[in-house]
Amino acid sequence: MTNSKPADANPGAPATIYLRDYKKPDYQLDSVELTFDLHETRTRVYSRLAFKRAPGIKKPVALKLDASHLQLIMLKLNSEILAPHQYQLEDESLSILTPPEQFELEIETQINPQENTALEGLYLSSGMFCTQCEAEGFRRITFFPDRPDVMSRFKVTIRADKNKYPILLSNGNKIDSGDLDDGRHWVSWQDPSLKPSYLFALVAGDLACQEDRFTSMSGRDIKLQLFTEAENIHKCDHALNSLKQAMKWDEDTYGREYDLDIYMVVAVNDFNMGAMENKGLNIFNSSCVLASPQTATDQDYYRIQSIIAHEYFHNWSGNRVTCRDWFQLSLKEGFTVFRDQEFSADLNSRAVQRIDDVNVLRAHQFAEDAGPMAHPIRPDHYIEISNFYTVTVYNKGAEVVRMLCNILGRDGFRKGTDLYFERHDGQAVTTDDFVRAMEDANNIDLSQFRNWYSQAGTPELSVNESYDQQNQRYTLSIRQSCPPTPGQTDKQPFHIPLAMGLLDRQGHALPLRLENETTTEASFSRMLSLNDAEQSWIFTGIPEKPVLSLGRGFSAPVKISLPHDNDELAFLFAHDSDEFNRWDAGQTLAIKIMLDLVEDYQADRHLHLPALFIDACRSTLNNAALDKALIAQALSLPSESYLADQCAVVDVDAIHAVRQFMRRQLAEALEKDWLKIYEENNICVDYQFNATDMARRSLKNLCLSYFLELDNPQYQQHCLQQFEQANNMTDMLAALSILSQHDIPQRQPALDAFYDKWKHDRQVVEKWFSIQATSSSADTLNKVQELMQHPAFSIKNPNLVRSLIGRFCAANPVNFHRVDGSSYRFLAEQVLVLDELNPQIAARMVQSLSRWRRFDAARQDLMREQLERISQHPGLSKDVYEIASRSLQE
Repeated sequence: MTNSKPADANPGAPATIYLRDYKKPDYQLDSVELTFDLHETRTRVYSRLAFKRAPGIKKPVALKLDASHLQLIMLKLNSEILAPHQYQLEDESLSILTPPEQFELEIETQINPQENTALEGLYLSSGMFCTQCEAEGFRRITFFPDRPDVMSRFKVTIRADKNKYPILLSNGNKIDSGDLDDGRHWVSWQDPSLKPSYLFALVAGDLACQEDRFTSMSGRDIKLQLFTEAENIHKCDHALNSLKQAMKWDEDTYGREYDLDIYMVVAVNDFNMGAMENKGLNIFNSSCVLASPQTATDQDYYRIQSIIAHEYFHNWSGNRVTCRDWFQLSLKEGFTVFRDQEFSADLNSRAVQRIDDVNVLRAHQFAEDAGPMAHPIRPDHYIEISNFYTVTVYNKGAEVVRMLCNILGRDGFRKGTDLYFERHDGQAVTTDDFVRAMEDANNIDLSQFRNWYSQAGTPELSVNESYDQQNQRYTLSIRQSCPPTPGQTDKQPFHIPLAMGLLDRQGHALPLRLENETTTEASFSRMLSLNDAEQSWIFTGIPEKPVLSLGRGFSAPVKISLPHDNDELAFLFAHDSDEFNRWDAGQTLAIKIMLDLVEDYQADRHLHLPALFIDACRSTLNNAALDKALIAQALSLPSESYLADQCAVVDVDAIHAVRQFMRRQLAEALEKDWLKIYEENNICVDYQFNATDMARRSLKNLCLSYFLELDNPQYQQHCLQQFEQANNMTDMLAALSILSQHDIPQRQPALDAFYDKWKHDRQVVEKWFSIQATSSSADTLNKVQELMQHPAFSIKNPNLVRSLIGRFCAANPVNFHRVDGSSYRFLAEQVLVLDELNPQIAARMVQSLSRWRRFDAARQDLMREQLERISQHPGLSKDVYEIASRSLQE
């Protein structure tokens, strides 16, 4: 891949990389042998690389190897030391100028893991060596063609002090080990699979191990190992159980069996990502793998189950079939997110899983699509690829895969994935190869569907309907459009699958038969395909004007403008048989009411919550037939951030005031109901992670949050009592979070008591920081600055930065968007500090300023000022430069 700049680029700006410039590698890499002499500040890496020219390359051409923060010690070609005129060494590359057709390269480098605060390549975390090589971290280990389409087989030998680092791990199978004379020891690993450098992994440390076994569908016995620090070994059971569930699910659902004899997982405290799917040796952020009822919430358990599955599923969708270049990132991530979402839905509540998925998409991805960082799920250019590990590539990418499943049906989709894995096993391929497998397996043309891969933005659907009583005909008309996004002003129509149903006035589903259909048996739900800019469907045999339920199960990632009034939305909220659309009708009704109230607040008019909404909430709360988890979701008001996305100009204070008003009104109107449901579900039993108990706890804690909106000392005591007596972290943390949102005497003593009890546990301390960062109290910014000096906080640890600084800036809009701009200045200061330490994390933080144009003029000026301050800072990383500069572009 080549770097290039547009002719009008800032001459001092980092180079932009374009998809159109992709070029196959000039050399194949037949084998890789690596030897590591581990030392905290002076690790030596010896590499032996066997190259040969790629087919079609007839003449000698320079071999360019990627590099970053490396010290070259030795360089040999075919056992001969190279003279300076035979190679060219630069800060980010090493070029062998005229290599022969086939040759062996030997390289010795020295690196300093202790000073590697970027946490890419090889680094130290809590006294343990570990690696993170995706996307371009391997170039910080040794000179290498660090690109995903260069695949080879690796043999790795690790040497280290045996007392300090008794456990030495790498990919594949352990083939040999031994002791050395100087108190050190060594272990050799061999990976039989072809893999690119980004899937390389190494871990060395004093670790405890918990083992389990899994018998595959062909009868193979597979050893499962989870490594962590000894004090956390009791937190491994859930992850190992989740792993076995994922292995069985992938066999049953996709026919995919694990291919090695051992599967290892390592928990690491300092990690930029959630986890990494390195072949046979997954490395996990500790927060995403360790759990016990006393230290982890239901959401933690749920997330761990999902992430364990996600990384395991990558063994096929990402490892055995990987991406040709980083523009194809959604090939592995979008597909695998879809797989882990379906896994979680099958094991838990499908409706709640779908609601969770859509909440993430609407709150974060729709916002990304509407901002300066908008990009297709297959981007066509980037400066720093780490900036494109986004909700667009991951979550919208998953929705695109889901649409393929909706269009083809589950059987057709399985045929397509079978062909994809069979055709491309051991290859690095593209998103187009994935779609082509779906086409070939199902004899279907998906040419128009490919627009989802190349066009950014969220499609918007405008819906009209008409009913002909005399002829019992119902006509549904839909117009699609997509707003302009950076670099894309004109959009072609998308192929959009839309699941729909029609309800009569008693809430019963109507049979759906399209005009001129005679042989097909009428069904009660249909999947329509919207292909044109405007399209209509006529349904016959409809005896009365129906109520439309469209986009069932969120069948496509689009915004739908329905012709429903508040009464029809309340009707769907009460009667829709599709659980997602039932929830969505309630959310849409809440948003319409909240937007009206925002206007009233801005005009200084009296605020009034319609009785229709209160009655709908009361009915839902007391509906014993509904899933309790669904009730909790249905009665959770849309977030302030999502409501802000519905406004032409964001009025932070009005949105906050209106949402608080609605919560208080619901608390007062349903006071007896909240208390009754709370007491019915406040059962003291041993903690279990299952859908029934999670649903009960979620509804109970929602009720607790509502009746604490009332200034009633009795309810405050209820909350404090739950905090003090809870036998699990879910209930304890819920009570503490609720207390932290209210200026009451119990608040600070509870926070202090929580820290005193859990200060020895890093994952729990992260929660303690996060709770305080998201408090709506007016002094939260000062509190966050004070907590940055706390002995438990370190700006070098990504989890702590995300928990405190990240949560304050991204999840506390009323305090982050203070009218004096002090929070913006605070963020800019932290971004510049972080950029020197960990550019990836710094770039994530600066995105809180990227949508500055959405706010009032005064806040726009204040946010732009800090973006300019960041973008003009000397020595800025590529990561932060790309986000800041794109945010400032017109």
